[in-house]
Amino acid sequence: MTDCAVMFPGQGAYLPGALAPLAEDEPLVRETLQVLDRAAGRVGRSAPSRLLLDEDAPSLAELVVRSPADLHVALFAAEMTLFRLLTERHGLRPTVLIGHSFGELVALTAAGVYGLDDGMALVAARDDAFAECPPGEGGMVALAVSASRAAGLLTGLGEWEVTLAADNGPRQCVVSGPAAALERVRAAAETLGIGATRLRVPYAFHHRMLAGVADDFARQAAGLRTGQARHVLHSAILGRRLDGPDGVADLVAAHLVRPTRFTEAVRRLHADGVDLFVECGPRGVLSDLVEATVPGVRVVAPLRRRVGGRSVADALAGPGALPGAVVSLPPPERDPAPLPRASRVDGGGGPGAGVGAGGDGVRDREAVVETLRSLYATALGYPPEVLTEDADLEADLGVDSIKQTELFAQAAARYGRTLPAEGSRLTSYTTLDALAGLLATLPAQDAGARGAGTREVSA
Repeated sequence: MTDCAVMFPGQGAYLPGALAPLAEDEPLVRETLQVLDRAAGRVGRSAPSRLLLDEDAPSLAELVVRSPADLHVALFAAEMTLFRLLTERHGLRPTVLIGHSFGELVALTAAGVYGLDDGMALVAARDDAFAECPPGEGGMVALAVSASRAAGLLTGLGEWEVTLAADNGPRQCVVSGPAAALERVRAAAETLGIGATRLRVPYAFHHRMLAGVADDFARQAAGLRTGQARHVLHSAILGRRLDGPDGVADLVAAHLVRPTRFTEAVRRLHADGVDLFVECGPRGVLSDLVEATVPGVRVVAPLRRRVGGRSVADALAGPGALPGAVVSLPPPERDPAPLPRASRVDGGGGPGAGVGAGGDGVRDREAVVETLRSLYATALGYPPEVLTEDADLEADLGVDSIKQTELFAQAAARYGRTLPAEGSRLTSYTTLDALAGLLATLPAQDAGARGAGTREVSA
C-alpha cells in the first residue's frame, strides 16, 4: 500500500476563483462552501465563497495589503473543501497530514482536532491577535540558498536579529526580522549574487518579535473545542508528530514564533515510507518544494494546471494513481489569454509559419517560455530550474508586482511588442506560460518605437 502525505500550503497558495471549475461538476464543493460561509459569518468574517468562485476576485497581492483576514479565511476554506472532496468523494486515504506555516492550522482542522466552526474561529483568532501589533516594523526576505548557507550569511554579517523563518528546500529559505536589519541582509545578499526578494508581508512571521501576538493567539485558541485527531499529524514547526491536546497547544503557541522546517519534515516522512505527496491547495507551491527536496518522489497537485491544460491528478488517473482512489479533477488555473502551442517543427506553412508579426517568434510559445525563463532567472538570481512554466512569480518565488512589471517590459521590448494599456492587471498573468500567452496577444511596435525600445534596453 502506498503511504501518502497530504500537504496544506500557506499564504502563497491563494488563487482567485480557485474552486469555480470544480463547483460546476461537484455538488460537494458548493455544499461545503455554504457551511464555511456560515462559519465565517459567525466569527465576523466575509463569506470565502465570493473569492473562491469568482475568477475576477481580488488577487493575492491585493488581499495581502487590503484584507489579510479575507485571504486567510479563503485559504482555509479552499483547502478544507478540497480535502473533503479528495477524501469523501474520491476516497483518498492519507497516512499523515502536514502543513506549511498557516497550513498547519488547516491540517489541525482536516485531522478533526477542530470542527469546521472552531477551525474557522481559530483562523479568526490568529488575525485578531494582531490587533495591537502595528504592521511594518518587521518583514521577511526569500533567499535563493539553503538554510545552512543563509545561517552562514547572517553570522558573517553579524545580523543577530534576523533569523530563519522557513527552510523550504535545498535552494530556498526565508528569513525574518526587523525591517532595517532585514534590508541590510537583502542588500548584502544581492551584492554576493544571492537571489534575495523582500516578501510582501506586514510582519516578521516565525520570529520572536511576534511573541506577544503568539501569547494572545494561544489564549484565544485555548477557549476553542478540540477533539481526537482522526489522522496522524506531523508538524514542520515542532519537528515531530502531534500526540494529544498537549501537542496541539504546543503547536498553536509556537506557530507564529518558531521556524517552519519543511525540508527536514519532508525528508523524515520520506524516510518513514511516504512516497506520495498530495497538495491540498489551489496551486502547486509545496509540490515543487518536495520535488526539489526528494528528487523522483511522486507528487500530486490536483488543482495545478499543467502542459496541455491537464492537472497532475488527471495525468496519473487510473488504477493505483492514488491509494484507494482515482482522482480526476479539472484544473482551475486558466491562462488569461489561452493560445494553442505552436510546434517547433515546420508544419507545412513554410518558413515563418506560426510566428508573430515581423517573424519575431512570439507565437512559438515553448520557445518564448524558455526565453522568459532565462531573462527572469538572470534578473532574479534564481537557478533556471526553479522558474518552471507554471511556478507563480509572486506566490511561489516572491517576485513583487513592481519587479514583474519591470521584467515583462524588458521581455516585450525584446520581442518588439507594445505593453498593455495602463490599468491592465499584469499581475493576473502570474506564470511564465501565462506571460508567453500575453506576449502573443500584444500588438507589434512600429519601426520607430521598436528602435527606441531596443536602444533603451541596450543602454
